[in-house]
Amino acid sequence: MADRKPPLGVEELRALVASGEIDTVVLAFPDMQGRLQGKRFAAPFFLDEVLEHGTEGCNYLLAVDVELNTVDGYDMSSWAKGYGDFAMRPDLSTLRRVPWNEGTAMLVADLTWNDGSPVVAAPRQILRRQLERLAAHGYTAHVGTELEFIVFKDTYEQAWNADYRDLTPANQYNIDYSILGTGRIEPLLRRIRNEMAAAGLTVESAKGECNPGQHEIAFKYDEALVTCDQHAIYKTGAKEIASQEGVSLTFMAKYNEREGNSCHIHLSLQDADGRNVMAGDGPGGMSPVMRHFLAGQLAALRDFSLLYAPNINSYKRFQPGSFAPTAVAWGYDNRTCSLRVVGHGRSMRFENRLPGGDVNPYLAVAGLIAAGLYGIEQELELPEPCDGNAYTADYAHVPTTLREAAELWETSPIAKAAFGDEVVAHYRNMARVELEAFDAAVTDWELRRSFERM
Repeated sequence: MADRKPPLGVEELRALVASGEIDTVVLAFPDMQGRLQGKRFAAPFFLDEVLEHGTEGCNYLLAVDVELNTVDGYDMSSWAKGYGDFAMRPDLSTLRRVPWNEGTAMLVADLTWNDGSPVVAAPRQILRRQLERLAAHGYTAHVGTELEFIVFKDTYEQAWNADYRDLTPANQYNIDYSILGTGRIEPLLRRIRNEMAAAGLTVESAKGECNPGQHEIAFKYDEALVTCDQHAIYKTGAKEIASQEGVSLTFMAKYNEREGNSCHIHLSLQDADGRNVMAGDGPGGMSPVMRHFLAGQLAALRDFSLLYAPNINSYKRFQPGSFAPTAVAWGYDNRTCSLRVVGHGRSMRFENRLPGGDVNPYLAVAGLIAAGLYGIEQELELPEPCDGNAYTADYAHVPTTLREAAELWETSPIAKAAFGDEVVAHYRNMARVELEAFDAAVTDWELRRSFERM
């Protein structure tokens, strides 16, 4: 990525600021949920000060719950340690315009401590570390994320005030691949596609999905870190554009009892000459590298489920016959499996079908790489593919709850070897916080079930 041309160059930014076309610069980093957190700067101040020196942010931003409440159990940040700052260092390769916010540019930051050492539990740094390990083997990872969402005609404020009940989906029936169905909200989809393209993302397509109001916009496959940055920017931008259009959309994994929002992740490996090293002369056109890498996915899938399905709601997707996986299995172009091998030759790759729309892409892709490296380094053998219905076959089951996934993660020797004790403990605590909050909550289901009849 060192010689990669950014969507917007620094000198271009200077010219746009001088002409008054850009007056605001956003510097943001992905938090534990993959959400962008940061600051908006007056553009001249950014150029004069922040561009070279960076800025600071409270380190509690990687030690809070989803609602930004301070919680205990994190080693990096606490009341006892005074909730100090970490440094936000701009990554100039991510500089781009933000067409949906007038006069705005943005870029993504890496987090360091004041002595310059990296914040190892920061999602972007976790992915960088696994990419460094992969590079030591001579490979780079190319990734695509397929992110689904559901659009509602209600604004975010209306949805909040209605406690998210009885919202009106933008489509009222299954519009999977329907041109008529996507045409109903094409003004919104077109705005998202065009403004993401103007921000430097390469849009491929948009299509309808099964759940009423459900859609997917796909972007071009790219280097792993680039794809994850673009994923986070797109997710934020799509919500902002929806809000500007007087509607809302959600990426939550399971909004209702119908089809959930998935985020299938495709990954392939390239060597220094740009060749896809997953293609070969073996069964199914796979190379030994591909077979070891895929075997590693199977071996670590249950242990790493916390990275692919990080929330309590994530596990509601895993239902038989739902196109969300339940079996630790792989197959050729088999959508009943957790791992689906697709393509041939230059396009040979695999797809992990566990993640939902709520996934943090940095953590998930880091998990895919760490699992694959485990398979390569241990020279694991790939079992036979699943040729039929993995939902009904005799395979190990993916975790069914966040509690199960967190326990597997915490005790996993594969996770500790790949990520280190600090990262394992940090994200185990994230799960603990969510579980304690959920366990203390009284749900609508309980009220309906028990108010009168118990």
